[in-house]
Amino acid sequence: MAKLIEITGKVLSGEWGTDDESGNGIPVLRTTNFTNEGIVDYSNVVTRTIQKKNIDAKYLRKGDIIIEKSGGSNKQPVGRVIYFDGPESTYLFNNFTGLLRVKNQAVWLPRYVFYSLFHNYRKGGTRPFESKTTGLHNLKTDDYISRYEVLEAPISEQQSICKQLDYVYDIIKTRQQQLQKLDELIKARFVELFGDTVLNPFGWEKALLSTVCDVRDGTHDSPSYYETGYPLVTSKNVSSGKINLTDCSLICESDFKKINERSKVDTGDIIMPMIGTIGKPVIVDIEPNFAIKNVALIKFKDSSRVLNAYVRALLMSDYFEDAVLSKVRGGTQKFISLGDIRKLCVLVPPMEKQEHFVMFVNQVDKSKVAVQKSLDEAQLLFDSLMQHYFG
Repeated sequence: MAKLIEITGKVLSGEWGTDDESGNGIPVLRTTNFTNEGIVDYSNVVTRTIQKKNIDAKYLRKGDIIIEKSGGSNKQPVGRVIYFDGPESTYLFNNFTGLLRVKNQAVWLPRYVFYSLFHNYRKGGTRPFESKTTGLHNLKTDDYISRYEVLEAPISEQQSICKQLDYVYDIIKTRQQQLQKLDELIKARFVELFGDTVLNPFGWEKALLSTVCDVRDGTHDSPSYYETGYPLVTSKNVSSGKINLTDCSLICESDFKKINERSKVDTGDIIMPMIGTIGKPVIVDIEPNFAIKNVALIKFKDSSRVLNAYVRALLMSDYFEDAVLSKVRGGTQKFISLGDIRKLCVLVPPMEKQEHFVMFVNQVDKSKVAVQKSLDEAQLLFDSLMQHYFG
């Protein structure tokens, strides 16, 4: 085993500078650009005005490892890492992050060191090195890199390990992209069948969402949590088209019944986050033995003139983003009101058109199930290999 500090030296601190008023600033990666998959998200990179003296060594190079020094939460540890393989001498990194750069690449493959750190983070290895200040979780970076050890292996073995992991991870990325394209296919079919919701080229009836559906939300209270009980689904538990019950807080039976007197979820309902990551509606297709908080609940009756798959597609469309998400309020914690969702103007196409769309969605969903199965298998293999090589 070798100490990380012997491999990379001390962590280089990042730069933040000042606002880029000229528009000619330097692109700076932040924790916002970190992904849980260890790759850089370039979709929201900011530029900053930074004095150029003494920063040449901090321009990112291929193979650099950026580590999160501040961030995280009670449920997500600080200490995420991303592997940089973008253009050299272009990007800097901010003061909430640090740079680890392998000193001798003839002995240590940067990708191998990254995978070791990535695996350690995923199994909670950075938790003992956390401290908290004013709500932020900070990584005791010097302590961490001084004590963390990387398994030594010949460079040829490191290359072989990384080749295997990269191969499986490429499969994971491909499957994720396929799922995204299938979602885009549904969106395209929606526009083809129903046209532009604002222009209403077919002249269909318009109605407020609250007049064709029963639109509610979950509890506004903060019930006590217990070791055992009923899951309380909040906005963070609704993502990627799924309801994740594994990370829910648990409430007692009396609170569960009280919440469900007003906001009982049934199979076929739509639930949608109203705080944080807003939108991303999900049709409930599991046994709804849970209560809800900070999510919208859209229920359908026999007399409803719209189908759930049609409404879900509408809530995922550009129209929803323009009509409702433009009214999002809040600073750090974004939210949308139930009233704005209820006032959403929707088209009411003929039922046969909606049924035709639902049939199409069902066929696409079958393909998504197959792709998701392959994705889950690839992820399981990746996790198994990481455990095998890094313990």
